[in-house]
Amino acid sequence: MKSIKILLPVLLISLILASCKKFVDIKKISNQSFLTTANDCQLLLDNYDYMNTGYPLDGEVSADDYYVLSDSYKENVIPKIPLEEQDLYAWRPGAKRNLADPNWQKPYFVIYNANLVLETLAKINPATEDPGLLNTLKGSALFYRAYALWFVAQLYTKPYSASTADQDPGVPVRTSSDMNVESLRGTVKETYNSMIRDLSEALNLLPLTSNIPSRPNKVTVYAMLARLYLSMEDYPNALINSNEALKLKNDLLNYNGISAVSASPFSRFHKEVIFHSINYYKSTNPAVGAILYQGFAFNNIAKIAPDLVASYGTNDLRRTIFLKINSGIHAQSYRFTGNYEQAFSPAPTFFNGLATDEMYLISAECHARAGNIPEAAKALNTLLITRWKTGTYVDMSSTTPAEEALRKILEERRKELLMRGLRWTDLRRLNKDNRFKKDLVRKMIINGTETIIGSLPANDPRYTLLIPDEVIKNSGLAQNLR
Repeated sequence: MKSIKILLPVLLISLILASCKKFVDIKKISNQSFLTTANDCQLLLDNYDYMNTGYPLDGEVSADDYYVLSDSYKENVIPKIPLEEQDLYAWRPGAKRNLADPNWQKPYFVIYNANLVLETLAKINPATEDPGLLNTLKGSALFYRAYALWFVAQLYTKPYSASTADQDPGVPVRTSSDMNVESLRGTVKETYNSMIRDLSEALNLLPLTSNIPSRPNKVTVYAMLARLYLSMEDYPNALINSNEALKLKNDLLNYNGISAVSASPFSRFHKEVIFHSINYYKSTNPAVGAILYQGFAFNNIAKIAPDLVASYGTNDLRRTIFLKINSGIHAQSYRFTGNYEQAFSPAPTFFNGLATDEMYLISAECHARAGNIPEAAKALNTLLITRWKTGTYVDMSSTTPAEEALRKILEERRKELLMRGLRWTDLRRLNKDNRFKKDLVRKMIINGTETIIGSLPANDPRYTLLIPDEVIKNSGLAQNLR
């Protein structure tokens, strides 16, 4: 039996060799002989660093929930913001990463590992292993393959539109670990259909629950299907799956018992977490993700947008749990401290996994869109009563007009899911509705004068990010249009 100490260095070598010409791949080593048993597959899937970390953060970099001061661009700021992130922040037409890591390569590494597991399982004699374990391993690999691909699609394909999805360029759907299999972009429809297929198959293979939230299970799949269908604006299916997830797991924290002074108030794997994953922060210079540095009161880069801060009610506990006021030259601004990943470093390592609060919000939104306001109100109120000081929350009425209810739910979604890696996807889909579309503007005080440094109209082509230079150079994939 090969130990994890042997397995992981080999995979690290394969990661290094990813700079070969087909850059979406991670090159296999020794005909994959290092994975031969179900236990080998379990060890790989249980490697948290490989399978649950490294998910993209450039959607959050590009979104509107934060701002930075001009001082943050000065040479003496630590961590120094790389030019790539300055470009992404200002939505400059040519903004893109030069290197594939992390926003492209890291999720494709997860996909590569998932494919390794699937290929190994296909060679195992089922008579020699526990059938339940084999099903769980296969279901987990299928889940990871779809989960990682969804994050890539939120950055590098157009927002899903049923009328154009079979024409819009997708991202490569990798179903083999063999780097000699050519990678093609395909269409957005093919990209999303592959995720639906993988998740649907995983649903029939996985157990109801897992002993730790970093392992997939049926609840995890229902939750991811709900998120996936929401991003497709398929609200009936998003409703079905969010409700199925909540039937199996509906735990909510009561924020009255959460510290309002702690910079890291939530424990990892707490009871709301359905599936735990985090984005990627690289501390080398230039620091990937430095622009999202929440820092400390006296040294904070990513400041929460004033309109968002003002939207929290006085008795809304999220105002003091999620937000902390800064000091000194940063006075009167706020930093984010509501991370569902208990990161003791102020670096932007944010939870972007699946949790029950997101499911309540998806259910509420989809009920409201279907005109079922009593059920929409029930889902929203169940969530929010746990977020307000005891005895102060006033329920949303079941007779609230449909559009008013929907608007309220979307506002609460933004407040609840702050810095979860979902705002960019929400902007992309909501911009297609004239009631909710939003033109974004970045302003900065430069030499004492407020200056617009960038703007992003609703539905602009820049809502689809440019694929990193390194990927284009080494793969020959077609670049997104500007």
